[in-house]
Amino acid sequence: MKKLKNIFVFVAVIVSTGFSAQSTHTVDDGLVWHTDLMKANELSTISNKPIFAFFTGSDWCGWCKKLERDVLSKPEFIQWAKKNVVLLELDFPRNKQLSPALMQQNAGLQQTFQVKGYPTIWLFFLIPNSDGVRMDIDALGSLGYPPGAEPGNEQVKFLKDANSFLEKRTLK
Repeated sequence: MKKLKNIFVFVAVIVSTGFSAQSTHTVDDGLVWHTDLMKANELSTISNKPIFAFFTGSDWCGWCKKLERDVLSKPEFIQWAKKNVVLLELDFPRNKQLSPALMQQNAGLQQTFQVKGYPTIWLFFLIPNSDGVRMDIDALGSLGYPPGAEPGNEQVKFLKDANSFLEKRTLK
C-alpha cells in the first residue's frame, strides 16, 4: 500500500467553507453514486471501505460507456460494489453543465491523481494529516477498462484486478 504525499489543498478549502456538491444519484440497479468527495469520504471513514473514484466523460466518452455497460451494470459488480466500496463519480461532461464547485472539485481530483484519459478509476482512502486540516491520500491502485478480458465477461477480470488492490490493504 502506497501513501501519496499529494495533499488536497482544495480539500482544506472545501472543509473550511462547508462546500457540498450535488451529493448523490441512484441508478436503476440500486447503486448510489456520490458526487461530493466529502460525503463519500465520510461514508468511507464510517464503513472502512475505500472510495471508488470513477473519472468519466459520461456524455461523450465511448470507453466510459462501454465500461458502464460491460462491467459497472453487471450483477457481479453491483454486489461487489455494495459490499466493498463507496462509489464516487467524477464527471467531465461536454454537453451538460455542472456547478462551478463540482467542476472545481473534479478538476482538483483529476490533477491530484494525474488522470490523463477516461475511463480511469482510483481506489483510495483519505487520511487526515497531522495538522487536522489537510488530507493525505492512501492510494490502493487504479483501473481502467479491463485489458485482456474475455468478451462478455469483462466484469470478471475487472473485479479480479480490483480485489487484488483490496487484498494488498488487508495484508498490511
